[in-house]
Amino acid sequence: MICTLTLIDLTHFINNLLDSYLPDRNKSLVSIALIKDSLEKVEYSFSRIKRKYYQENGMPLFDHLNGDHMAVFLYYLSNLIYRNASNSQLATKLFYLNKIMHGVDLFYSVPMPDVFMLVHPVGTVIGKANFNNYLVVYQNCTIGADTDVYPSFGEGIVLYSGTSVIGNCIIGNNVIFGANTLLIDTDVSDNTLVVGQYPAQRIFQNQRHVREQIFGLVN
Repeated sequence: MICTLTLIDLTHFINNLLDSYLPDRNKSLVSIALIKDSLEKVEYSFSRIKRKYYQENGMPLFDHLNGDHMAVFLYYLSNLIYRNASNSQLATKLFYLNKIMHGVDLFYSVPMPDVFMLVHPVGTVIGKANFNNYLVVYQNCTIGADTDVYPSFGEGIVLYSGTSVIGNCIIGNNVIFGANTLLIDTDVSDNTLVVGQYPAQRIFQNQRHVREQIFGLVN
């Protein structure tokens, strides 16, 4: 993978951001090993995103000055620290840093898939739903619970700006939510386009294939 910073420089960059934005007395630092492991997860995801800004000369690209890239990286880093149970306060600070820098509320314990995109995700809140690969989330989206029940998403999902999916929703594969759609406690079948506001949302046959047309993958 092509990176705009070396491993050492990226480690210094992240630690300097933490010290600048959250200068408390806890001087826990992110290690080079954690940065390396997080970049491996980014590489796996970005190598499957055949789109502008994610590829350069046929190779996946991570640009530390691309907010969409950095938002995904900070999630993976905080989640990795959380899962290793090495430093919950550091994981919390990285979650908070992501929120400060990119306006996205994506807690480190949320089980995001191996392949997903955040597209200028300012104002987006992502809760502990069940996700699968080839997920795209735009700005001002909300994925949340109604009485502690979260949605479940299939593979190949796009939530365009302003979409909210709340509660006991089982969403099939290859589903696109149009801008400003609201869905509450409603199931959606495969290959569907959803638009409008609950309870009067409208559902159409989806003529697009998310994996092919959004991610550029044929197989």
